[in-house]
Amino acid sequence: MKQSIGFIGGGRVTRILLQAFKNKNAKFSKIVVTDTNPDVSGNLKKSFPDIQIDNASVAASQDIVFVSLHPPVVMDTLEFIKGSINSNTIVISLAPKITIAKISSKLNQVKNIARLIPNATSYINEGYNPICFSPDFASKPKLQIIDLLKVLGNTFEVKEEKLESYAIMSAMLPTYFWFQWKELTEIGIRIGLTEEESKNSINDTIIASLNLMFKSGLSSTNVMDLIPVKPIGEHETQIAEIYRTKLIGLFEKISKL
Repeated sequence: MKQSIGFIGGGRVTRILLQAFKNKNAKFSKIVVTDTNPDVSGNLKKSFPDIQIDNASVAASQDIVFVSLHPPVVMDTLEFIKGSINSNTIVISLAPKITIAKISSKLNQVKNIARLIPNATSYINEGYNPICFSPDFASKPKLQIIDLLKVLGNTFEVKEEKLESYAIMSAMLPTYFWFQWKELTEIGIRIGLTEEESKNSINDTIIASLNLMFKSGLSSTNVMDLIPVKPIGEHETQIAEIYRTKLIGLFEKISKL
């Protein structure tokens, strides 16, 4: 029997998951989405006409409930919907920072609670998605959830204390590079390549460079020594300091209980 899914929140992450399910033709008895912004709900319905837009109580009464909200509003929302969630519901939070213990304090009737760090790359079913489960999460439903979420890409179980680290090193990681790749594409066009040639050059070289750094068996120092000319080498220390300051600072902020 197909299960039903509810999304509490219809923003970017919900759109990513819905697209991943659509790409793989994943089947559910129904998908119910709720959002406080009717424009968000309306736009989502245009992209995914088979979903049902309804109130929070209906979304929360489905078999699997994804809490797709920003951390500051999660606890108040759980308080609001807790009466609609029964003891057999599987609740999966997509928010950083809010622990399973905190979620359980609002949903004390629910034993099957999980937290997933979603990735934008799940949009093309190539996500890197760590998940953790409550200590008493039943074994059969756990296997079902892992199997379902493999549709998103690489989905793997981790300890809860690792989730915020993965939020920094996976979920947010593309944002550290996307703007650079866009700028490099435009530079390639300006210096004589077509847009397609520029994109292909960057895409293929970056993939090969990652494999060289992490899969060649060479040390990072030896890899970086393979190219003697480093056009922006004089700025490497500054860039590295930006990474350390911003990312470690952000980790410390989101990992505080």
